[in-house]
Amino acid sequence: MGKKFLFLLILIAAIWRVDGQNIEFTASSKPIVAVGETFNLSYTLNAQGSGFRLPNFQGFDILSGPNTSTTSSIRSINGRTSMSITYTYTYYLLANKEGTFEIPAATVSVNNKSYTSNILTIKVIKNPNSSSSSSGYGNQGRSSGNQRQQNQALSGPNDVFIKAIASKNDPMQGEGIVVSYKIYTKVPIAQINISKLSSFSGFWSQNLIRENDKLQQSTQTIDGQQYLVADIRKIALFPLKSGKLVIDPLQLECVAQVKRQSKSRSGDPFFDDFFNDPFFNPSTANVEKTLTSNALVINVQPLPEAGKPSDFSGAVGNFTFNTEIDRTHLKANEAINLKCVVSGKGNIQLIDKLNVVFPPDFETYDPKVTSDIKTSGAGINGSQTFEYLIIPRKPGNFTIKPINFSYFDLEKRKFVTLSSPQFTIDVEKGTGESSVITYSGANKEDIKYIGSDIRHIKDRPFNLSQRGTYFFGSTTFWLFLLIPFLLFLAIIIMGRKLSERRSDTTLMKNLKATKVARKRLRKAEDFLKTGKQEAFYVEISQALWGYLSDKFSIPMADLSIDSVYEALVRKNVKEEMIKQFIETLNNTEFARFAPGEKSVNMERIYNEALEIISKIERELK
Repeated sequence: MGKKFLFLLILIAAIWRVDGQNIEFTASSKPIVAVGETFNLSYTLNAQGSGFRLPNFQGFDILSGPNTSTTSSIRSINGRTSMSITYTYTYYLLANKEGTFEIPAATVSVNNKSYTSNILTIKVIKNPNSSSSSSGYGNQGRSSGNQRQQNQALSGPNDVFIKAIASKNDPMQGEGIVVSYKIYTKVPIAQINISKLSSFSGFWSQNLIRENDKLQQSTQTIDGQQYLVADIRKIALFPLKSGKLVIDPLQLECVAQVKRQSKSRSGDPFFDDFFNDPFFNPSTANVEKTLTSNALVINVQPLPEAGKPSDFSGAVGNFTFNTEIDRTHLKANEAINLKCVVSGKGNIQLIDKLNVVFPPDFETYDPKVTSDIKTSGAGINGSQTFEYLIIPRKPGNFTIKPINFSYFDLEKRKFVTLSSPQFTIDVEKGTGESSVITYSGANKEDIKYIGSDIRHIKDRPFNLSQRGTYFFGSTTFWLFLLIPFLLFLAIIIMGRKLSERRSDTTLMKNLKATKVARKRLRKAEDFLKTGKQEAFYVEISQALWGYLSDKFSIPMADLSIDSVYEALVRKNVKEEMIKQFIETLNNTEFARFAPGEKSVNMERIYNEALEIISKIERELK
């Protein structure tokens, strides 16, 4: 018992000594380095800290870091026990040009108190192994021609390369394929930067690797050589038209670390491997590589015309279709919710409407569309939910005919039509309090107030007329008698025209094209404010392509840059405005995956989309 108590006292004293010690936070590095040399920059802290931060600096490339390590020790000398803990933050830097550079002070927090390190000054001199007088290797590739040729000679053409691979080269129109961009390397690489993205003209695209996802690595043997392989990009593509579609190459830049040919060897494999380590062997070099993938040619097969349903809207994949209604017995002016859910695997994001026919005595609103999309390395699956708000205005028995959803089944290689059950709605007469309306579901703000107060019998005083004059038979009498008849005829004519316009889906889509596009842009603005990048670009793409589809009556399956150009030309839109619209479409796709400040790219794309839709709308009026 006494030994345990003594040990506890020693431990408490050691901890008190640690807590009471002076906090030291120091930076250290080589004071002089050569151009192209890799060296360590270390920050040492004798306590546990958090929130380590190193400001930006110039003259060096960060190859790795911060790499954190911890060492601790307990010493007992002459009965006095002391404990020390050291935390080290290490960077591996590459000097890229001559000059004297300052590494600013780093900061760290210990017990909610901020500490600042010392400032380092590092001098970068000319590389003695370089035969050129110009500054050495830099991030912008400013090394001399001789040095570049020397470095390129150190790395074989097959040491590192990228390859584009399509999961299928002859898909059906609308069938999803996955294009993977893989990097193969036999040497250490760093600073991978995509300088040119592939264009996917004629495809609807969806990124399958998010920005913060960890790259999945594996090994592969090619021609007897072992490579480290990683997917740097993976895109799901859905062809919007048939024919031969070309995917341009992707281009990236990276820094490869290679070894020079040794003039002599010790003959001992252990020592040879040790001294050939990149951080100890001065015979290593950092080479700037520009890699270009292969182009892909996708031969898209057209969908068969045989058996193609008249309501087919371009859905391709494997889907299920479910419908439900919240009630079938209600009173006039009460609301009904009809929900339709399409779920499965395929081009589900291109399903933007259903062919639903409601009774003419029902007041209906645009459906609320909710997407639940899941992406994986194998493709895209999920669901699209359409919620319709319906208000019967008259009592009676009404029928909502079965709702059909048609798609092309890739497994069965034929068109499939799924149907909902028929719904019978029993609407009773209201209680007379027509100003009281009950409702449920979405879009409640769109319900109109149709009640009106009862006009009471007018009390005295009365308006008296002169004796001998009569209202009956007067001009005013016949005018008032004729006005209700004329109003009745006008209401019938206007009702028929309104019914014709509502039945003309093409016209209604044309009239609502701008409204739908602006609604999607407002939704994209919300995603912009919350920083949801993927959802933002999906809404922007749907706003632009959906506007074109609705405005010019082009099915989504037939949309392409060429069809957009022809439609705008037929409407006599100015050439520069057409080019701006097409450029906005391309910029949207590029900014979706381009490197750089994401919020700036999203703000710019949102403003471009809003501006061009407004310009096109004014041009067409």
